[in-house]
Amino acid sequence: MEESKIDDLIKRMTLEDKAHQLTQINADFVATDSKATVTGLTGYLKLDNDDVEKVGSVLNFSGGEMAKAIQKKHLEKNEIPLLLMQDVIHGYETMYPLNIAMGGTFDLDLVEDCAYMSGIEAKLNGVHVTFAPMVDLVRDARWGRVNESTGEDPYLNGLMARAFIRGYKKAGLGVCVKHFAGYGAAESGKDYNVTEISEYTLRNFYLPGYKECLKEKPDMFMVSFNVLNGVPMAANSHLLIDVLRNEWGFNGVVISDYNGIGEMITHGYAPSYKECAKTAITNQIDIEMMSSSYIHYLPSLIHEGEINSLVVDKMVKRVLTMKNNLGLFENPFRGIDIKKYKDMIRTKANRKLVLGAAEKSCVLLKNNRVLPLETDTSVILIGPYADERSIIGRYKCLGRVDDCISVKIGVESLLGVEVETSKGCSSNILDNDYSMIDEACDKASRHEVIIACVGESSEDSGEGASRADISLPSVQIELIKKLAELKKKLVLVVFGGRPQVLSEVEKYADAILYAWEPGSEGGTAIANLLYGKSYPSGKLTMSFPRSTGQCPIYYNHFNTGRPKNPDIISNANFNSSFRDELNSPLYPFGYGLTYTTFIISNVHLSNDSLSKGEAIKLYVDIKNIGERDGQEVVQLYIHDIYASCVRPVKELKGFKIVKLKQGEESSITFEINEDMVKFYSSKGEYEAEPGEFEVMVGFNSKDVTTINFTLKRWEI
Repeated sequence: MEESKIDDLIKRMTLEDKAHQLTQINADFVATDSKATVTGLTGYLKLDNDDVEKVGSVLNFSGGEMAKAIQKKHLEKNEIPLLLMQDVIHGYETMYPLNIAMGGTFDLDLVEDCAYMSGIEAKLNGVHVTFAPMVDLVRDARWGRVNESTGEDPYLNGLMARAFIRGYKKAGLGVCVKHFAGYGAAESGKDYNVTEISEYTLRNFYLPGYKECLKEKPDMFMVSFNVLNGVPMAANSHLLIDVLRNEWGFNGVVISDYNGIGEMITHGYAPSYKECAKTAITNQIDIEMMSSSYIHYLPSLIHEGEINSLVVDKMVKRVLTMKNNLGLFENPFRGIDIKKYKDMIRTKANRKLVLGAAEKSCVLLKNNRVLPLETDTSVILIGPYADERSIIGRYKCLGRVDDCISVKIGVESLLGVEVETSKGCSSNILDNDYSMIDEACDKASRHEVIIACVGESSEDSGEGASRADISLPSVQIELIKKLAELKKKLVLVVFGGRPQVLSEVEKYADAILYAWEPGSEGGTAIANLLYGKSYPSGKLTMSFPRSTGQCPIYYNHFNTGRPKNPDIISNANFNSSFRDELNSPLYPFGYGLTYTTFIISNVHLSNDSLSKGEAIKLYVDIKNIGERDGQEVVQLYIHDIYASCVRPVKELKGFKIVKLKQGEESSITFEINEDMVKFYSSKGEYEAEPGEFEVMVGFNSKDVTTINFTLKRWEI
């Protein structure tokens, strides 16, 4: 449809039509035939059947048949097609690992391929737009939604988000970047909680990931529903208008989160839904999700002169333009092909892709030369996740638990024999039933190797699943202690959607493989890694605390005026430390072992000074001196030693994946330029300040080789 036709369509719309077009509700309401049922379902929305029939978009539907039915029903009474949206976060029906795990692959091509695969599945089943990627920076593992992010580093998050966007868009899905902004900094890690973030920290850490997404031209941005610095984000004109619209030039659709506009009343910011509508429209939030202030009050606000009708027309035009760009006016049923969908969802290619993603995302945290296991070794699988298929996370769309491979199934398939199992305890993290431990230990005593599958369930992380204590449950700790007393080789496979505190159990284990929620082929991937059919290469993109009290903990922190050796506990007063805990994490950002040994040598710069508009090169030799082939992620960090504002002790500025056979050596090169050392200064300007810098290179953020260079002063 031409732009002029969109303009003509808007001119023919009534104010009520426009208000409905700017409203999104749950698809179940639209699919319901009974007027009484609709009224009951919508509850606080206070919508009647006519309202439901006119809304412009819906979210959360169960597949292609429902998509076709509600679109057909909608078009019987409406000229403008319905927009259908879904949370396609880490797979649609074929599930790949959680985003926090995918970040640890450092593999942008793999991320793009997985997003494309899930995008194809979703589009064939009627999805027009996905509520993804989530680009929230996360530093506190207590927050359940860290599982949707790719971690604590803004540079990596931005690159990962762009890869997700490329994959989804290539598949034909619209993309909604979320949650703008600062949602990941929820105070005390408690979901929906307030956030306090200075402009300096926002600009340098929390906003860069969102801004990076604009390079891939996303269709939408979602407004977070947290209070930021005392103002609900739906009312934050500075970020929504000054930054997103004006400074960054985003002209796509902005949508609220679920009841985010209506919750301004609960926050104590707006006294009525009418004020909510006025505030949100003033801030150009184009679609109101699951609240109904626009429907009830947009027309009267225009009649009373409280809001400008031209602003509303621009909002409507953005929504209609997106629908047009997605091809909905040409074909409202675009993409839906139920037969093809059924043929596509279980293809060998899709399963192979998510298997590779699971293998590359699992992180080997410890290995006392126990792994990989020999296939003729007598093993037993112990723990609540030994034969658990629900290892695909909470945002599983149409992912089927009964279609997932458990560790037991994966190991038995690899070995070709039945493997003994024992739960040992419940998967409920609040359950303190110790009665199954003795039986598990009795069975384990008859085997050479114990593989204990522990951690948290897929329901214990995600939205609304914050935890005050992220240690393993006490019953699991007791189970691991008792198993260790058997003096057998003990391997822990840990499941979860967040970093967990492993300090209590790390000392008892001979090896620890962190599996996250690995997806449809998780059990196959774990078996392949345990037995050396594939090699571990995953890295941590969130620091693992030694105790919950360290949260939030992250590698790219500022130094204090009274720093302390992070790896020493002492009773010395007047420094920044805990009396009862180290400052350092148990496992740092970027950490992850392999089955071989890599070394770095001959680190040098092409020049020890950098001039404006130029670049210098960092040269690194890397060699595999171990006994197996393997893969490493070489990570580049930079530290601005002195600046007008305190800068982080180090920041990730580059990385390269290197695969080397046993004994093989390779040389790699990083380019360092002025843009890599720019930041938002105390003057609010994005600039590079002359001075001395440290450049660090290593296989994680802690163990690095450091050399220096100088950024020269220049004349303006």
